[in-house]
Amino acid sequence: MKRLALIPGIVLFLLGIVAVVHPTFEYHSRERVAKIGPVEATMDEPKTFEVPTAATVALLVSGLALVAVAFKMKS
Repeated sequence: MKRLALIPGIVLFLLGIVAVVHPTFEYHSRERVAKIGPVEATMDEPKTFEVPTAATVALLVSGLALVAVAFKMKS
């Protein structure tokens, strides 16, 4: 029972740390701009995703809470 709270708590806490260290993620989106017969024109557009601060705090707090609950549980 203890592991059911400990493992997700550690995972959530680590995700929160990743969000603190690297709060923005960049990815590329490929869009079709034009199509004339068999010929296509595509455009590769870079996009940025920013992790909200509230989500980062929620990950850290919930991870710590689950770890604390796991350590207070009896085997």
